[in-house]
Amino acid sequence: MSVEREIQDFNDLFQKEEYKELLERKKTFEAPCTQAEVEEAAAYSRTDAYKDKNFARSSLVVNPAKACQPLGAVMAALGFEKTLPFLHGSQGCTAYFRSHLSRHFKEPVPAVSSSMTEDGAVFGGMRNLIEGLENSMALYKPEMIAVSTTCMAEVIGDDLNAFIETARQEGVIAKDVPVPYANTPSFVGSHITGYDAMLKSILSYLYDRSEGDPNVPKADSPPLNVLLGFEPYTGNFAELRRVLGFFGSGYTILGDHSGNFDSPAAGEYGYYYGGTKLSDVPRAAKAQGTLSLQKYAVKKSLEYIESGWGQRVVSMPTPIGIAATDRLIREISRLTGLEVPKELANERGRIVDAMTDSHNYLHGKRVAMAGDPDLLLGLIGFCLEVGMEPVHIVCTNGDKEFQQEAEQLLASSPYGEEGTVHIGRDLWHMRSLLISDPVDLAIGSSHLKYAAKDADIPLVRLGFPVFDRHHMHRYPIIGYQGTLNVLCLIVNTVLQQLDDRAPEYGFDLVR
Repeated sequence: MSVEREIQDFNDLFQKEEYKELLERKKTFEAPCTQAEVEEAAAYSRTDAYKDKNFARSSLVVNPAKACQPLGAVMAALGFEKTLPFLHGSQGCTAYFRSHLSRHFKEPVPAVSSSMTEDGAVFGGMRNLIEGLENSMALYKPEMIAVSTTCMAEVIGDDLNAFIETARQEGVIAKDVPVPYANTPSFVGSHITGYDAMLKSILSYLYDRSEGDPNVPKADSPPLNVLLGFEPYTGNFAELRRVLGFFGSGYTILGDHSGNFDSPAAGEYGYYYGGTKLSDVPRAAKAQGTLSLQKYAVKKSLEYIESGWGQRVVSMPTPIGIAATDRLIREISRLTGLEVPKELANERGRIVDAMTDSHNYLHGKRVAMAGDPDLLLGLIGFCLEVGMEPVHIVCTNGDKEFQQEAEQLLASSPYGEEGTVHIGRDLWHMRSLLISDPVDLAIGSSHLKYAAKDADIPLVRLGFPVFDRHHMHRYPIIGYQGTLNVLCLIVNTVLQQLDDRAPEYGFDLVR
């Protein structure tokens, strides 16, 4: 005999009387503000006086559009084959990084911790790190361990270089096992600076080690290196490979984490999927040039490649839109010396046609957006191309250089005349902007949904992290095909809003 059970979403479940009664008793116990006081505070938060107070705060951050450095370091480490991210600090920090990435990619994230506690904070974490390295080698058998730090290790000043060398002297780590490390305190920077620090450490470590090793083969190098940076879209890796496939050029992706964040369900879990081969890094140093599809997320890595490897380096923000993709294709052609394939020219024409088809629904739409610097520049360029008006741009981890570049891009089009760039601000600042100067829609991560809801506008989820929608990271947003995906996502959000708000006589079948 089978018993059917209805599995309810919590929104429905909590409408039952027993849960309503439980909530009322909870309110009585906690002695909260009255409903009138709540409504009064909510109304005040929508005034210009509160906006001025909100923008005057300097010591409080509310819902920043960024994560911390070690999270980026974990992503960088997972871009290399059979590499285990190792976080020197408390176990709770590592759990946060793993869960944050898992909720976005819907994939398990292998990473370990030295599990420092109060004793480590007082006496130092050397023994925690050495024992952690020993356990990691025994249990997970990585070919490389990439060590980064969290706040605790940084505050007490643990010396990673000395600790790792002690581990080698004690025989915990063999001399041929690479252990690059990066200092990534969470109290400064963001996930993109942590990614950059770890990536640079890995590239320089593997290259320097090969220069002194006569056993490393000096094979011919592919002519082009490519960096995607802190890339939350596994689909962008596939799209880049497809584009480079049309050119027929050899290339090396430096930091390919797409396999680890898009692994197959084959019945048995493995710790390591894909990644840039460790032996490919020394060969990459001999390439003709390096192309980066992010510039602000890999600043130090690009400086190292240019000065340490003596390569031509070309960097650009996330290539979204026709003009940005045109530049990407031109740079690939220039760096490889190959002609632009006809297939890509035809593809460009199809995307121009699609943008023309949707233009009338997007023209004049006022937009707010928040995210990482490279993504925002790509989105601003795309919006200007289709006649949308970027009004509020919030970049928590942006710097003055980004602000200047964004403002120049806005000034290049009449659709950017009202655009204002806010660096170092958070999503609570964005809420005040959305309420005081309304727009038609917002673009950003899942964290922006609360401000968008308060402003009664739809949110187009683009960037990192996207927790509350599934599989969006599998679709590319770069290149001509990625531009089509972004176009579809935005225009269909606008069309859905028209349906949701349409009176009965305006509920149209064809748009």
